[in-house]
Amino acid sequence: MSARKIIIDCDPGIDDALAITLAHGSPALEIVGITTVGGNVNLAYTTANALRLREFLGFPEVPVTAGSAGPLLRDPWNEPDARDTLAARRRTPKDAANVHGEFGLGGARLPEAVLPPRDGHAADFIIDTLRAAPGEITLVAIGPLTNVALAVLKEPRVVDWAREFAILGGSYTRGNYSPAAEFNIAADPESAAVVFGAGWTVTTIGLDVSRQALAVGRIVDRMRAMGRLGTDLLVPCVEFYGMVTADEGPAVHDACALAYLIDPSLVTLEPAVVQVETAGRYTSGMTVTDFGLAGRAPNAMVGTSIDVPRFWDLVLTTYENVAGRLGG
Repeated sequence: MSARKIIIDCDPGIDDALAITLAHGSPALEIVGITTVGGNVNLAYTTANALRLREFLGFPEVPVTAGSAGPLLRDPWNEPDARDTLAARRRTPKDAANVHGEFGLGGARLPEAVLPPRDGHAADFIIDTLRAAPGEITLVAIGPLTNVALAVLKEPRVVDWAREFAILGGSYTRGNYSPAAEFNIAADPESAAVVFGAGWTVTTIGLDVSRQALAVGRIVDRMRAMGRLGTDLLVPCVEFYGMVTADEGPAVHDACALAYLIDPSLVTLEPAVVQVETAGRYTSGMTVTDFGLAGRAPNAMVGTSIDVPRFWDLVLTTYENVAGRLGG
């Protein structure tokens, strides 16, 4: 069976780095492009991190194309007066540098990249790449959805050209940016609303799945034995991301979406109608998920659970394959 071709739209970001490493190491996937968006840290850093990862991991032939620095309509730097109801509804996260570190990769310090990004805008790269191979390439977004929304608005046929569209984003229970909203959706709710309303079925791997995949002590110990990959990238990222004990550890969110693409049987999906709250003062960015459908056609297949032991078997085996190529 040939590898599934994918474009990764991302905002590296610790969990993005873990996801890109997984995608690169899996024979089931072929990365045909990486596009970057401002999110976990600013666009300059997310793009620089994607370039560093490309060279450190060893796939310099894959184009990296920068995209949107901020949300479609909102000011990402807005800190409104809490008494101003309208402004409060327009508030978006600045970034998640408090979680991912100032430069986005936690404690990892990869060498500066030598090769530059590709010219042009990420949205145009997505359009052109999908147009050239309709039905062959899966688009996976693991950051804010601004680039994807721009591509859909500029060329609505991308909905038909994509083999599948999968995201790490949303939640049908509780958020991590606010009680109601997950960060990637809250960072640009209007773009998320465009994407979910575009006419395709969005495969949604959200917090309800990713919070089950924890990097506990035995997982990190195995990473630590992976030579340069473990000592220079994996362990400094994971240990920066959250406290690691024998029974607890940080969730490796974005890796879950890439693991699903490698082996869809890992994740249980349920059809649903997902709508994105854009106006709520306390719920902006919430993915309102209706599993009842009531005769409506679903616009999403929503992840509800993941086989955690099989997930980690897949991830760690793949990382070990990458580590073997890197040596050290």
